[in-house]
Amino acid sequence: MRIDGMAYRTIWPDGEGVVAIIDQTRLPHDFAVVRLTSLEEAAHAIRAMLVRGAPLIGAAAAYGVALALRADPSDRGLEQACATLLATRPTAVNLRWALERMRALLAPLPESQRVEVAEAEAAAIADEDVEINRSIGQHGATLIRAAAARKAPGEPVNVLTHCNAGWLATVDWGTALAPVYAAFEQGIPLHVWVDETRPRNQGASLTAWELKHHGIPHTVIADNVGGHLMQHGKVDLCIVGTDRTTATGDVCNKIGTYLKALAAHDNGVPFYVGLPSPTVDWTIADGVREIPIEERDGREVSELTGRTADGRIETVRVTPDGSPVANYAFDVTPARLVTGLITERGVCAATRDGLLGLFPERR
Repeated sequence: MRIDGMAYRTIWPDGEGVVAIIDQTRLPHDFAVVRLTSLEEAAHAIRAMLVRGAPLIGAAAAYGVALALRADPSDRGLEQACATLLATRPTAVNLRWALERMRALLAPLPESQRVEVAEAEAAAIADEDVEINRSIGQHGATLIRAAAARKAPGEPVNVLTHCNAGWLATVDWGTALAPVYAAFEQGIPLHVWVDETRPRNQGASLTAWELKHHGIPHTVIADNVGGHLMQHGKVDLCIVGTDRTTATGDVCNKIGTYLKALAAHDNGVPFYVGLPSPTVDWTIADGVREIPIEERDGREVSELTGRTADGRIETVRVTPDGSPVANYAFDVTPARLVTGLITERGVCAATRDGLLGLFPERR
């Protein structure tokens, strides 16, 4: 995607033994590229959310294995790398998927071949993610086009999204926002309602930033505004991303997604999920009971960072000293509230049969 007219991915090789990433913790006020050279740096980038979003986490983990093997290509080095990276974020299933893929490919190989093969496989995972998301965009754009056909000529389609499931959450294109980018390139008039998405403000900081740089009309709203907009007919469809989806269609996404789905259901607003197939966890059926929900540092809730009027970046506390803080990072939206899953193979019902209809090899 584009930043001021220049094409970028979120992660890319940058010379021998170096992987470059966009440091998302410094957006929207500072665009910075960080270079990773070791397992420890890759693990920190995932844990501290310099990179975030399930697909990008998977790609970063794959590159992290390649970096680790440069220091220690032994069986012990491979297992230590996978264990270290797996422990960084518990909810996003792409992390486990990418590490299992890397381990299965690399374990049978002699040590002398592992670094070269690992680097090539990490690049392949990144390239595959781009193509998956491009396809999600094409399939999802048909839903936006259909919504546009129901409106007056030239009237924009209003899409509400939550958190950041744009290209910053993937290697490129995004999941939930891929249909928005595809529709925009097709000339369909549209406008995006951007939830600020507390506590880390990924909507206000990241989604708004990438939409602005891509030239897509959008408006940032407080998290609790979505229901009001739906009641007044100002949302045509919701599209969100997912960090893990069960084989039966339950969707785990950034905290607050469940409440948006409830409001959409109550107001008859279609609620779609952009879903790359590596994000499906085919081993579980009940998302509420079986998906581990990450609990993060309470300071993400009690503190806010922003730019002051004189240009300084400052962090301030917004809760009383001594007040306990809980910080649940995700919630689960039951499949019954999901209108459809937008995958790289098409749109399906949020059911086991719906998913298996597109991915019959999983039967």
